[in-house]
Amino acid sequence: MASERSGGGDPVRTLALLWRTPQEPKPVGRKPKVSVDQIVAAAIAVADREGLGAMSMARVAQELTVGTMSLYTHVPGKGELLDLMADTVLQERALGFDGTWRERIKHYADRTRAVYQAHPWMRDVSMVRPPLGPGLMDGQEFVLAALTDAGLEPRQVTVAHVAIEGFVHGAAASEVDDQQLAAATGESGDSWWGARQVFWDDYFDVERYPAMTALWNAGAYHAEGTLADNMRGSFDYGLEKLLDGIEGGLR
Repeated sequence: MASERSGGGDPVRTLALLWRTPQEPKPVGRKPKVSVDQIVAAAIAVADREGLGAMSMARVAQELTVGTMSLYTHVPGKGELLDLMADTVLQERALGFDGTWRERIKHYADRTRAVYQAHPWMRDVSMVRPPLGPGLMDGQEFVLAALTDAGLEPRQVTVAHVAIEGFVHGAAASEVDDQQLAAATGESGDSWWGARQVFWDDYFDVERYPAMTALWNAGAYHAEGTLADNMRGSFDYGLEKLLDGIEGGLR
């Protein structure tokens, strides 16, 4: 699915919303029916249950039992709301943790992965132009501090940070693909692969794909556990090797 965020909208208004900075005097008179926090919470609840595609300003208004225009009083549109949703769930990571620099990076990776597992719609949120709110910035500060404490040179810190962010968000997003597809189709990943055994029996050419065949014969694909278990194992393995490479730069 294509990213649901375009990075559009008024950046000044979006930043004010992300950091909850009042831009206008509070209106005098009747108390507003909803708040920004209530709108964001309702939008997250809808996306968690029904997917990001089902989340719209009208659907969120229905969730809150208010008129759609009541939402636009607080949030300009869906793009800004998606920024708020993404940054809010990133704040769930609660990154207060002490330990070695590697332990801290692993903690960051585990907590980020947990956000994607709890909110699979994050898979469809672009992090190329991320929401510059406290959820994102706290995570970046946590990783940068850990890498600085590792003893890397300043430029190495920033390059390693980009590599870690790319791996963690990319791997976590790929991992929930199966979860999203299972919810949409009613078929698990293991069931999907099982139904395609005929491909390996009738179509796979061992001479055309010798490396793959050799690995199969060596038992490399005969992993225990479910597809989800194996994807978690790959996540941990990839992160471990990435950190090994970063640590190698210290020598």
